[in-house]
Amino acid sequence: MSTLFSPFNLNGLQIKNRFVFSACEDNLATDQGFVTDEMINKNRQLAKGEVGLIISSHITVHPLGRSRKNELGIYSDDMILGLKKLVNSVHNEGGKIIFQLGHAGVQTTEDAIGQLPLGPSASSKNSEMNEDQIKDVIFAFIRGAVRAMEAGADGIQLHAAHGYLINEFLSPYFNRRSDFWGGSEENRFRFLGSIIIEIKKVLPEGIPLLIKLNSNDYTPEEGIMPGLAVSYAKRLAELHIDGMEVSCGTSSRSPWNTCMGDIPVQEISKSFPESQRSKVESFLNTLVGKFELREGYNLEAAKMIRPVMGHIPLFAVGGFRHVSTMEEVVKKGYTDLISMCRPFIREPYLVKHIKEGKITTASCTSCNKCLAAVVNDMPVKCYYKGFPE
Repeated sequence: MSTLFSPFNLNGLQIKNRFVFSACEDNLATDQGFVTDEMINKNRQLAKGEVGLIISSHITVHPLGRSRKNELGIYSDDMILGLKKLVNSVHNEGGKIIFQLGHAGVQTTEDAIGQLPLGPSASSKNSEMNEDQIKDVIFAFIRGAVRAMEAGADGIQLHAAHGYLINEFLSPYFNRRSDFWGGSEENRFRFLGSIIIEIKKVLPEGIPLLIKLNSNDYTPEEGIMPGLAVSYAKRLAELHIDGMEVSCGTSSRSPWNTCMGDIPVQEISKSFPESQRSKVESFLNTLVGKFELREGYNLEAAKMIRPVMGHIPLFAVGGFRHVSTMEEVVKKGYTDLISMCRPFIREPYLVKHIKEGKITTASCTSCNKCLAAVVNDMPVKCYYKGFPE
Protein backbone atom coordinates (compact mmCIF):
# COMPACT_ATOMS: atom_id res chain seq x y z
CA MET A 1 0.00 0.00 0.00
CA SER A 2 1.24 3.48 -0.83
CA THR A 3 2.45 5.60 2.10
CA LEU A 4 -0.13 8.16 0.99
CA PHE A 5 -2.91 5.80 2.03
CA SER A 6 -1.58 4.95 5.46
CA PRO A 7 -3.75 6.37 8.28
CA PHE A 8 -2.51 9.23 10.42
CA ASN A 9 -3.34 10.17 13.99
CA LEU A 10 -3.58 13.93 14.54
CA ASN A 11 -3.81 14.34 18.33
CA GLY A 12 -6.55 11.73 18.54
CA LEU A 13 -8.19 12.59 15.22
CA GLN A 14 -7.82 9.58 12.96
CA ILE A 15 -7.33 10.50 9.29
CA LYS A 16 -7.64 7.67 6.76
CA ASN A 17 -4.90 8.91 4.42
CA ARG A 18 -2.33 11.67 3.98
CA PHE A 19 -4.35 13.93 1.67
CA VAL A 20 -5.60 17.31 2.92
CA PHE A 21 -7.83 19.82 1.18
CA SER A 22 -6.11 23.12 1.92
CA ALA A 23 -8.50 25.96 2.69
CA CYS A 24 -9.26 28.69 0.18
CA GLU A 25 -11.91 31.32 -0.34
CA ASP A 26 -14.81 29.94 -2.35
CA ASN A 27 -17.35 32.81 -2.51
CA LEU A 28 -20.10 30.30 -1.71
CA ALA A 29 -21.49 31.78 1.52
CA THR A 30 -24.46 34.14 1.56
CA ASP A 31 -23.66 37.84 1.66
CA GLN A 32 -24.35 37.65 5.42
CA GLY A 33 -21.76 34.87 5.82
CA PHE A 34 -24.08 31.87 6.22
CA VAL A 35 -23.60 28.36 4.82
CA THR A 36 -25.31 27.58 1.49
CA ASP A 37 -26.33 24.35 -0.25
CA GLU A 38 -23.55 24.96 -2.79
CA MET A 39 -20.97 25.02 -0.02
CA ILE A 40 -22.37 21.85 1.52
CA ASN A 41 -22.29 20.07 -1.83
CA LYS A 42 -18.68 21.13 -2.49
CA ASN A 43 -17.49 19.65 0.80
CA ARG A 44 -19.66 16.56 0.45
CA GLN A 45 -18.05 15.81 -2.91
CA LEU A 46 -14.55 16.17 -1.40
CA ALA A 47 -15.48 13.71 1.36
CA LYS A 48 -16.99 11.29 -1.17
CA GLY A 49 -13.77 11.62 -3.14
CA GLU A 50 -11.97 10.26 -0.03
CA VAL A 51 -9.93 13.35 0.88
CA GLY A 52 -8.57 12.38 4.31
CA LEU A 53 -8.98 15.80 5.90
CA ILE A 54 -10.87 18.84 4.67
CA ILE A 55 -9.88 22.27 5.98
CA SER A 56 -12.84 24.56 5.47
CA SER A 57 -12.78 27.78 3.49
CA HIS A 58 -11.56 30.77 5.51
CA ILE A 59 -14.16 31.42 8.26
CA THR A 60 -14.10 34.89 9.74
CA VAL A 61 -14.51 35.21 13.51
CA HIS A 62 -15.59 38.86 13.48
CA PRO A 63 -17.87 40.98 11.23
CA LEU A 64 -14.97 43.42 10.67
CA GLY A 65 -12.76 40.50 9.67
CA ARG A 66 -14.61 39.71 6.45
CA SER A 67 -12.34 39.91 3.42
CA ARG A 68 -15.35 39.91 1.11
CA LYS A 69 -19.13 39.81 1.34
CA ASN A 70 -19.58 36.13 0.52
CA GLU A 71 -17.08 34.86 3.07
CA LEU A 72 -18.22 32.28 5.60
CA GLY A 73 -18.63 33.56 9.16
CA ILE A 74 -18.69 32.14 12.68
CA TYR A 75 -19.29 35.37 14.62
CA SER A 76 -22.93 34.72 15.60
CA ASP A 77 -24.73 31.84 17.28
CA ASP A 78 -27.23 32.03 14.43
CA MET A 79 -24.52 30.63 12.16
CA ILE A 80 -24.07 27.39 14.10
CA LEU A 81 -27.00 25.52 12.54
CA GLY A 82 -25.69 25.97 8.99
CA LEU A 83 -22.15 25.10 10.06
CA LYS A 84 -23.49 21.95 11.71
CA LYS A 85 -25.14 20.93 8.42
CA LEU A 86 -21.80 21.50 6.68
CA VAL A 87 -20.01 19.25 9.18
CA ASN A 88 -22.67 16.56 8.94
CA SER A 89 -22.44 16.49 5.15
CA VAL A 90 -18.75 15.61 5.47
CA HIS A 91 -19.17 13.14 8.35
CA ASN A 92 -21.97 11.32 6.54
CA GLU A 93 -19.51 10.51 3.75
CA GLY A 94 -16.85 9.29 6.18
CA GLY A 95 -14.75 12.47 6.03
CA LYS A 96 -13.20 14.80 8.61
CA ILE A 97 -13.42 18.59 8.57
CA ILE A 98 -11.41 21.20 10.45
CA PHE A 99 -12.56 24.82 10.53
CA GLN A 100 -10.03 27.46 9.47
CA LEU A 101 -10.62 30.54 11.65
CA GLY A 102 -9.24 33.91 10.67
CA HIS A 103 -9.66 37.66 10.36
CA ALA A 104 -8.86 39.68 7.24
CA GLY A 105 -7.21 42.57 9.06
CA VAL A 106 -6.19 45.15 6.46
CA GLN A 107 -6.97 42.81 3.57
CA THR A 108 -10.56 43.89 3.14
CA THR A 109 -12.49 46.94 1.94
CA GLU A 110 -14.89 49.49 3.32
CA ASP A 111 -17.47 48.03 0.95
CA ALA A 112 -17.15 44.62 2.62
CA ILE A 113 -17.21 45.74 6.28
CA GLY A 114 -18.74 49.22 6.23
CA GLN A 115 -15.76 51.06 7.70
CA LEU A 116 -12.02 51.56 7.35
CA PRO A 117 -10.20 48.23 7.84
CA LEU A 118 -8.26 47.59 11.06
CA GLY A 119 -4.68 46.38 11.39
CA PRO A 120 -1.80 46.33 13.86
CA SER A 121 -0.44 49.62 12.46
CA ALA A 122 -2.07 52.52 10.64
CA SER A 123 -1.69 53.26 6.94
CA SER A 124 -3.53 55.37 4.41
CA LYS A 125 -5.96 52.48 3.92
CA ASN A 126 -6.53 51.26 7.47
CA SER A 127 -6.73 52.30 11.11
CA GLU A 128 -4.49 51.04 13.92
CA MET A 129 -6.17 48.73 16.42
CA ASN A 130 -6.29 49.93 20.00
CA GLU A 131 -6.00 47.71 23.08
CA ASP A 132 -9.75 47.13 23.38
CA GLN A 133 -10.06 46.22 19.71
CA ILE A 134 -7.19 43.73 19.97
CA LYS A 135 -8.75 42.06 23.00
CA ASP A 136 -12.13 42.03 21.25
CA VAL A 137 -10.67 40.10 18.32
CA ILE A 138 -8.86 37.63 20.62
CA PHE A 139 -12.19 36.99 22.32
CA ALA A 140 -13.83 36.60 18.90
CA PHE A 141 -11.37 33.81 18.07
CA ILE A 142 -12.23 32.05 21.32
CA ARG A 143 -15.97 32.37 20.68
CA GLY A 144 -15.40 31.15 17.14
CA ALA A 145 -13.65 28.04 18.48
CA VAL A 146 -16.52 27.38 20.88
CA ARG A 147 -19.05 27.69 18.05
CA ALA A 148 -16.93 25.39 15.89
CA MET A 149 -17.14 22.75 18.62
CA GLU A 150 -20.90 23.26 18.91
CA ALA A 151 -21.14 22.71 15.15
CA GLY A 152 -19.22 19.44 15.49
CA ALA A 153 -15.99 20.42 13.69
CA ASP A 154 -13.13 17.94 14.08
CA GLY A 155 -10.59 20.63 14.88
CA ILE A 156 -9.41 24.21 14.41
CA GLN A 157 -6.83 25.80 12.15
CA LEU A 158 -5.76 29.38 12.86
CA HIS A 159 -4.94 31.28 9.66
CA ALA A 160 -1.62 32.96 10.42
CA ALA A 161 -0.52 33.27 6.79
CA HIS A 162 -1.16 35.14 3.52
CA GLY A 163 -1.26 38.62 5.02
CA TYR A 164 -4.37 38.22 7.17
CA LEU A 165 -4.57 39.72 10.66
CA ILE A 166 -2.58 37.14 12.65
CA ASN A 167 0.11 37.20 9.96
CA GLU A 168 0.04 41.02 10.13
CA PHE A 169 0.82 40.99 13.84
CA LEU A 170 3.66 38.49 13.28
CA SER A 171 5.18 40.40 10.36
CA PRO A 172 7.54 43.37 10.88
CA TYR A 173 6.32 44.66 7.51
CA PHE A 174 2.75 45.16 8.78
CA ASN A 175 3.40 45.47 12.52
CA ARG A 176 5.32 48.64 13.30
CA ARG A 177 4.02 49.02 16.86
CA SER A 178 6.35 49.64 19.79
CA ASP A 179 3.99 48.60 22.59
CA PHE A 180 2.96 45.30 24.22
CA TRP A 181 1.91 43.95 20.77
CA GLY A 182 4.94 44.91 18.68
CA GLY A 183 8.50 46.17 18.54
CA SER A 184 10.15 42.80 19.18
CA GLU A 185 9.70 39.24 18.03
CA GLU A 186 8.25 38.28 21.40
CA ASN A 187 5.73 41.11 21.31
CA ARG A 188 4.71 40.48 17.69
CA PHE A 189 4.07 36.83 18.58
CA ARG A 190 1.92 37.74 21.59
CA PHE A 191 -1.33 38.17 19.59
CA LEU A 192 -1.17 34.64 18.14
CA GLY A 193 0.21 33.21 21.38
CA SER A 194 -2.67 34.69 23.38
CA ILE A 195 -5.23 33.24 20.97
CA ILE A 196 -3.65 29.78 21.18
CA ILE A 197 -3.45 29.77 24.97
CA GLU A 198 -7.08 30.82 25.34
CA ILE A 199 -8.46 28.49 22.65
CA LYS A 200 -6.68 25.48 24.16
CA LYS A 201 -8.68 26.14 27.34
CA VAL A 202 -11.98 25.57 25.51
CA LEU A 203 -11.02 22.74 23.13
CA PRO A 204 -11.98 19.24 24.32
CA GLU A 205 -9.31 16.55 24.50
CA GLY A 206 -8.65 14.94 21.11
CA ILE A 207 -9.53 18.07 19.13
CA PRO A 208 -6.45 19.26 17.24
CA LEU A 209 -5.39 22.89 17.01
CA LEU A 210 -3.42 23.63 13.84
CA ILE A 211 -1.62 26.73 12.58
CA LYS A 212 -1.14 27.87 8.98
CA LEU A 213 2.11 29.85 9.01
CA ASN A 214 3.95 31.86 6.37
CA SER A 215 7.56 30.87 5.81
CA ASN A 216 8.05 34.00 3.68
CA ASP A 217 5.70 36.97 3.31
CA TYR A 218 7.24 38.16 0.03
CA THR A 219 6.34 41.74 0.93
CA PRO A 220 8.01 44.82 -0.67
CA GLU A 221 9.97 45.40 2.55
CA GLU A 222 11.11 42.67 4.91
CA GLY A 223 8.37 40.78 6.68
CA ILE A 224 8.50 37.16 7.79
CA MET A 225 11.52 35.47 6.24
CA PRO A 226 12.50 31.77 6.63
CA GLY A 227 14.72 32.43 9.66
CA LEU A 228 11.96 34.26 11.52
CA ALA A 229 9.46 31.56 10.51
CA VAL A 230 11.68 28.94 12.15
CA SER A 231 11.82 31.04 15.31
CA TYR A 232 8.04 31.39 15.35
CA ALA A 233 7.68 27.65 14.72
CA LYS A 234 9.79 26.97 17.81
CA ARG A 235 7.50 29.22 19.88
CA LEU A 236 4.47 27.39 18.48
CA ALA A 237 5.98 24.02 19.36
CA GLU A 238 6.49 25.24 22.92
CA LEU A 239 2.76 26.01 23.05
CA HIS A 240 2.07 22.39 22.03
CA ILE A 241 0.09 23.00 18.88
CA ASP A 242 -1.02 19.83 17.07
CA GLY A 243 0.14 20.53 13.54
CA MET A 244 1.45 23.21 11.18
CA GLU A 245 0.71 23.91 7.53
CA VAL A 246 3.66 25.69 5.92
CA SER A 247 2.75 28.26 3.26
CA CYS A 248 4.00 31.60 1.90
CA GLY A 249 2.98 34.83 0.22
CA THR A 250 0.62 37.70 0.94
CA SER A 251 -2.73 37.97 -0.81
CA SER A 252 -2.58 41.75 -1.22
CA ARG A 253 1.14 41.99 -2.07
CA SER A 254 2.36 38.71 -3.53
CA PRO A 255 -0.50 36.35 -4.44
CA TRP A 256 1.53 34.60 -7.16
CA ASN A 257 4.07 33.42 -4.60
CA THR A 258 1.20 31.76 -2.74
CA CYS A 259 -0.32 30.20 -5.87
CA MET A 260 2.44 29.73 -8.40
CA GLY A 261 1.50 29.07 -12.01
CA ASP A 262 -0.09 31.09 -14.78
CA ILE A 263 -1.25 34.71 -14.46
CA PRO A 264 -4.87 34.84 -15.71
CA VAL A 265 -4.57 38.36 -17.11
CA GLN A 266 -7.95 38.68 -18.86
CA GLU A 267 -9.92 37.12 -16.00
CA ILE A 268 -8.37 39.34 -13.32
CA SER A 269 -8.77 42.51 -15.38
CA LYS A 270 -12.53 41.86 -15.53
CA SER A 271 -12.73 42.62 -11.81
CA PHE A 272 -11.66 46.23 -12.46
CA PRO A 273 -13.70 49.08 -13.96
CA GLU A 274 -13.42 49.12 -17.75
CA SER A 275 -11.48 52.40 -17.67
CA GLN A 276 -8.67 50.70 -15.65
CA ARG A 277 -8.45 47.37 -17.44
CA SER A 278 -5.84 48.32 -20.01
CA LYS A 279 -3.46 49.54 -17.29
CA VAL A 280 -4.11 46.43 -15.15
CA GLU A 281 -3.48 44.11 -18.09
CA SER A 282 -0.24 45.87 -18.96
CA PHE A 283 1.02 45.39 -15.40
CA LEU A 284 -0.06 41.75 -15.19
CA ASN A 285 1.60 40.98 -18.50
CA THR A 286 4.93 42.00 -16.96
CA LEU A 287 4.46 39.14 -14.45
CA VAL A 288 3.64 36.43 -16.98
CA GLY A 289 6.21 33.63 -16.90
CA LYS A 290 7.82 34.76 -13.64
CA PHE A 291 5.91 32.42 -11.32
CA GLU A 292 5.97 29.10 -13.13
CA LEU A 293 4.90 26.23 -10.92
CA ARG A 294 7.59 24.40 -8.94
CA GLU A 295 6.31 21.19 -7.41
CA GLY A 296 6.40 21.33 -3.62
CA TYR A 297 7.56 24.94 -3.52
CA ASN A 298 7.19 25.22 0.27
CA LEU A 299 9.18 22.05 0.96
CA GLU A 300 12.52 23.80 1.58
CA ALA A 301 10.86 25.92 4.26
CA ALA A 302 9.24 22.80 5.75
CA LYS A 303 12.68 21.15 5.92
CA MET A 304 14.01 24.16 7.86
CA ILE A 305 11.06 24.15 10.25
CA ARG A 306 10.96 20.39 10.85
CA PRO A 307 13.87 20.21 13.35
CA VAL A 308 12.28 22.65 15.82
CA MET A 309 8.83 21.01 15.68
CA GLY A 310 9.77 17.73 17.35
CA HIS A 311 6.97 15.23 16.77
CA ILE A 312 4.41 17.89 15.78
CA PRO A 313 3.05 17.00 12.31
CA LEU A 314 3.77 19.15 9.27
CA PHE A 315 1.46 19.79 6.33
CA ALA A 316 3.23 20.95 3.17
CA VAL A 317 1.16 22.85 0.61
CA GLY A 318 2.25 24.25 -2.73
CA GLY A 319 2.23 22.79 -6.21
CA PHE A 320 1.97 19.04 -5.65
CA ARG A 321 0.81 17.35 -8.84
CA HIS A 322 2.64 14.01 -9.23
CA VAL A 323 1.83 11.07 -6.98
CA SER A 324 5.45 9.88 -7.13
CA THR A 325 6.64 13.22 -5.70
CA MET A 326 4.01 13.14 -2.95
CA GLU A 327 5.06 9.62 -1.94
CA GLU A 328 8.72 10.57 -1.91
CA VAL A 329 8.40 13.61 0.35
CA VAL A 330 6.24 11.71 2.86
CA LYS A 331 8.60 8.71 2.88
CA LYS A 332 11.60 10.98 3.42
CA GLY A 333 9.85 12.70 6.32
CA TYR A 334 9.86 16.19 4.82
CA THR A 335 6.13 16.40 5.49
CA ASP A 336 3.54 14.16 7.14
CA LEU A 337 0.58 15.20 5.04
CA ILE A 338 0.08 16.54 1.52
CA SER A 339 -2.07 19.67 1.31
CA MET A 340 -3.59 20.66 -2.03
CA CYS A 341 -6.27 23.11 -3.09
CA ARG A 342 -6.39 23.81 -6.83
CA PRO A 343 -6.12 20.12 -7.84
CA PHE A 344 -9.15 19.34 -5.67
CA ILE A 345 -11.10 22.27 -7.09
CA ARG A 346 -10.67 20.66 -10.50
CA GLU A 347 -10.96 17.03 -9.34
CA PRO A 348 -12.90 16.44 -6.08
CA TYR A 349 -12.46 12.68 -6.68
CA LEU A 350 -8.70 12.94 -7.16
CA VAL A 351 -7.79 10.82 -4.11
CA LYS A 352 -10.28 8.10 -4.98
CA HIS A 353 -8.91 7.90 -8.52
CA ILE A 354 -5.31 7.75 -7.28
CA LYS A 355 -6.27 4.94 -4.89
CA GLU A 356 -7.94 3.02 -7.72
CA GLY A 357 -4.83 3.39 -9.86
CA LYS A 358 -6.65 5.39 -12.51
CA ILE A 359 -4.29 8.37 -12.43
CA THR A 360 -0.75 9.22 -11.31
CA THR A 361 -0.86 12.98 -11.92
CA ALA A 362 -3.38 15.67 -11.03
CA SER A 363 -4.90 17.25 -14.12
CA CYS A 364 -4.78 20.79 -12.68
CA THR A 365 -2.69 23.01 -14.97
CA SER A 366 -2.31 25.83 -12.41
CA CYS A 367 -4.01 28.26 -14.79
CA ASN A 368 -5.25 30.08 -11.64
CA LYS A 369 -8.56 31.04 -13.23
CA CYS A 370 -10.29 29.46 -10.22
CA LEU A 371 -8.55 32.05 -8.02
CA ALA A 372 -9.34 34.90 -10.40
CA ALA A 373 -12.98 34.04 -9.65
CA VAL A 374 -12.43 35.23 -6.07
CA VAL A 375 -11.74 38.84 -7.07
CA ASN A 376 -14.64 38.70 -9.53
CA ASP A 377 -17.03 37.66 -6.73
CA MET A 378 -17.79 34.45 -8.62
CA PRO A 379 -18.08 30.94 -7.16
CA VAL A 380 -14.66 29.31 -7.01
CA LYS A 381 -14.55 26.28 -9.31
CA CYS A 382 -12.48 25.13 -12.28
CA TYR A 383 -12.64 27.69 -15.10
CA TYR A 384 -9.89 26.08 -17.19
CA LYS A 385 -11.86 26.80 -20.39
CA GLY A 386 -12.43 30.42 -19.33
CA PHE A 387 -15.13 32.40 -17.57
CA PRO A 388 -18.64 32.20 -19.01
CA GLU A 389 -19.60 35.21 -21.09
